[in-house]
Amino acid sequence: MSETLLYGDTLIHYLVRPTAKQSQKVTIKVHPEGQVIVHAPHTAEPEQIRQAVTKRLRWIWEQLETFKRQQAYVCSRKYVSGECHFYLGKRYQLKVTCDTHALQQVKLLRGYIEVTVRPASEEHQAEKVKELLFSWYRERAKEVFKRRLDALLPQALWVQGIPPVRIQTMKTQWGSCSPTGTLTLNPHLVKAPRECIDYVLLHELCHLAEHNHSERFWRLLDQVMPTWETVKTKLDEMAELYLSGV
Repeated sequence: MSETLLYGDTLIHYLVRPTAKQSQKVTIKVHPEGQVIVHAPHTAEPEQIRQAVTKRLRWIWEQLETFKRQQAYVCSRKYVSGECHFYLGKRYQLKVTCDTHALQQVKLLRGYIEVTVRPASEEHQAEKVKELLFSWYRERAKEVFKRRLDALLPQALWVQGIPPVRIQTMKTQWGSCSPTGTLTLNPHLVKAPRECIDYVLLHELCHLAEHNHSERFWRLLDQVMPTWETVKTKLDEMAELYLSGV
């Protein structure tokens, strides 16, 4: 069900969906692409939902404006010195160094991600920087995900052995779990804080016990990570920056 409310001179559109859990609360989620989703229990009256949204209109508007500013920043990325990139939740300034004889590589320094490339035209140099950064993030993702998975498996008592993991870039997902038990993880997730990586890993590990989002699934996730909703919100708020480009 789609609804609209006016805040100042801004029309705010939102979708109402039934809550996935047995909760009596109306919850509101603003997504990076500008979609506003309101989760409401089946017993909630339309006017009750509307009042809940009205009370939080200012917050919704602020979230939408924040994501607009982030999108403007993302679109302006040109892979030149001075730009901001993320790794494990921290911001690093990109430093591009041109050297005819040096090895083309990426180094993580204090406060900087340094990319060394050979001199080229502006366009080709930017493409090379992007390519090197992507390869670097992918290798870092493999290392970090393995380390965090090893640390989390003792909590997942229902998991037998170590599940196979593959790394795959996805536009709208952080991870998935196949019917055969393979975990697929997005390398861009390595840009997020460790607790966000842990949330995605635990979410997918829970799918090894319960493949859909049933009540049993949510109970299991609550047991292994009671703060998952707060962590998920933190990850969602930065998704546009983490998932875009490199």
